[in-house]
Amino acid sequence: MNKVILMGRLTRDPEVRYGGATNSAVARFSLAVDRRFKRDGDEQTADFINCVAFGKTAEFLEKYARKGTKFVVEGRIQTGSYTNKDGQKVYTTDVVCENVEFAESKNSQGGGNNGGFDGGSNFAPSSDAGDGFMNIPDGIDEELPFN
Repeated sequence: MNKVILMGRLTRDPEVRYGGATNSAVARFSLAVDRRFKRDGDEQTADFINCVAFGKTAEFLEKYARKGTKFVVEGRIQTGSYTNKDGQKVYTTDVVCENVEFAESKNSQGGGNNGGFDGGSNFAPSSDAGDGFMNIPDGIDEELPFN
């Protein structure tokens, strides 16, 4: 079984291109994912995971994903290789996203968020969501295209 679930923040806005026979969307992005443990006295470390999404999922990311936004990504690991212009073989590892969801509300990010990875401290619902449900970010009033 090849299944990956990640939660992290986008390190930059997704790069979205359209192509192929059906002119479908392809989004490439990187997630900063906190490591679970840290050594005493050391700062929290993160892994930077390359991800790719296709079709409606890529279009969703193009419309709503911005640097610093926290997402939960579900997919599979895919490896590959190519020969670069210098004739050297380059190996790649990507997470192919099958499902992408917001991991926090827009309000819980706070106004002063500089887009940096904060170690997951914003995962709880915002205080104005007294019913315990996460607020849906502004501008999302249509059916989301990621399922």
